[in-house]
Amino acid sequence: MSEIILMSDPRVAAVRIDECGDALVDVRGALLVDDRKHQDSRGAEVHLRRGVLDRVLRAQTLLPEGLRLLFVEGYRPPALQRSYFEQYADELRAGHPDWPAGRIRSAASRYVSPPEIAPHTAGAAVDLTLADTDGRELDLGTPMNASPEESAGACYTAADGITDEARANRAVLGAALSAAGLVNYPTEWWHWSYGDRYWALATGAPAALYGPRELDASQAGLAGADGGDEGGSTEHPDRAR
Repeated sequence: MSEIILMSDPRVAAVRIDECGDALVDVRGALLVDDRKHQDSRGAEVHLRRGVLDRVLRAQTLLPEGLRLLFVEGYRPPALQRSYFEQYADELRAGHPDWPAGRIRSAASRYVSPPEIAPHTAGAAVDLTLADTDGRELDLGTPMNASPEESAGACYTAADGITDEARANRAVLGAALSAAGLVNYPTEWWHWSYGDRYWALATGAPAALYGPRELDASQAGLAGADGGDEGGSTEHPDRAR
């Protein structure tokens, strides 16, 4: 397996941001949306930067017939990201009281990005999976947002110990999203991004296009894309990530 660069790596934080100003847009009406990660009345989680949504829609056209993307979460407010990171770090400290602070930060970043560089807070990352034409999720080996501890590492994109079906489905998802220009965070098969610091480091881009921002009425808008529809399920609640 090639080297896994974690979000806590200093090389990620060292990437400069040349903010391009793309708006955060609402993906409902453009993608099949699952509401398991509903956050607040603003629907913050159903927003992405326009350039990211364009590429996700491109990826959907590259899927085999009968498959579609199931969107679960995009933008995440910085305060919420900070809460998720601190919560998971506290769990790790409780389980490993002998670990120094640096090891806690590195281990936490396998599953929750440090808030100051998190792609979700820039509207640059999307958590998604595959569904059939009826909106039923396919098997990708673990529930979305399964932690490394919960899944015994099966949440890693290239993990061993998953079924051939799940591995094939991960390959289909990855081929479409990679071809559309997104990059995967290799500890989470469901997490893909474009335009953030991690993407820039992974692709060799000179700078990130998107930095952290807050969502307000002047920044958010409807995607206005054709061909999608809303949908989803609340049958699979998962822990905060």
